[in-house]
Amino acid sequence: MYLTRFRVNTGRSDARQLLGSPHRMHGAVNMSFPTPPSREGSVPRVLWRVDRNATSETILYIVSPTRPDLTGLVQQAGWPASDEPGWTTFAYEDFLAALHPGDTWGFRLTANPVHNIRHEYVKEGERTKRAAHRTPRHQMEWLLKRQEQAGFEIVEKPVERRLLPEGDAYELIVRDQVPMRFRRPPARAGKNDVQLTRVTFDGRLRITDTALFRRTLTHGLGKAKAYGCGLMTLAPVRGAA
Repeated sequence: MYLTRFRVNTGRSDARQLLGSPHRMHGAVNMSFPTPPSREGSVPRVLWRVDRNATSETILYIVSPTRPDLTGLVQQAGWPASDEPGWTTFAYEDFLAALHPGDTWGFRLTANPVHNIRHEYVKEGERTKRAAHRTPRHQMEWLLKRQEQAGFEIVEKPVERRLLPEGDAYELIVRDQVPMRFRRPPARAGKNDVQLTRVTFDGRLRITDTALFRRTLTHGLGKAKAYGCGLMTLAPVRGAA
């Protein structure tokens, strides 16, 4: 497994087009691998996420079972005249192997929190329709419901640090949410456009099941993984127990 970091040159029009279309970015990421990435559920898939950390820093993260070659992305959305390669790839296996139950980490996850609802306009034969969670409270609940099966638990805040009587019990925030709508490729133009809401969570977690957690990091969490959702990354926490 590999973790790759690529800085996007947002001053270029091609880069802005990629950032505005998850479908285009999905294609650009896949083109970075000589062999098309597998879509089998048992095989770690290619995951990607875009972080806009500041006006001048937009980072594309990729987790993949094989090492990518981002030369094409540099030409399209980087600094091709620079002496630097334009991306950094790290071996991920050693990091994954060093994770243990009880370890505490800061994390960031961009996901597509959805639920199934009933609508009067649902087509005959369809029992429910998938819809996005709209409020931070419901988005957080979506993640909390999945933490056990994903091999971690969100760290609870000490009572004295809770600002509200309820709804503020965890080290978890919704940093932003971005409703998106974009067209499928021409071959599928007869179908509806893709609509999804990408939500970014920041927080602290504690590993409860190493095998499940490693799978979460390499297979992703939730829906719309092809469109920049599902990738969780970790960061050390100062003073973590």
